[in-house]
Amino acid sequence: MAHHRGPDPKREQFRRYLEKAGVIDSLTSVLVSLYEEREKPSNALEFVKQHLSAVGHPSPDTETLQQEVIDLRQRCARLAEENKDLKTRLRRHEPVSDNGGTAN
Repeated sequence: MAHHRGPDPKREQFRRYLEKAGVIDSLTSVLVSLYEEREKPSNALEFVKQHLSAVGHPSPDTETLQQEVIDLRQRCARLAEENKDLKTRLRRHEPVSDNGGTAN
């Protein structure tokens, strides 16, 4: 009679390592892509290799958008600083009334 033994600690530790490193998610994603292919490729292993190499490498569109976000954040910071400076200069030249607005 076969005895059921508990999970191997080394195997469990390795599984957690793979999960933490994102390997399980990447493999699952590639295998789901293969499953969803309407026409299955003749070389499934090559399909997996190509798609795994693409995982973690941003597409050119993604890189372009990331650079645009960086540029826009820098521009926003410059404009906020300019706005602050202009408000300070304006306060020096226009008296402020008691209600917080500018006097006419």
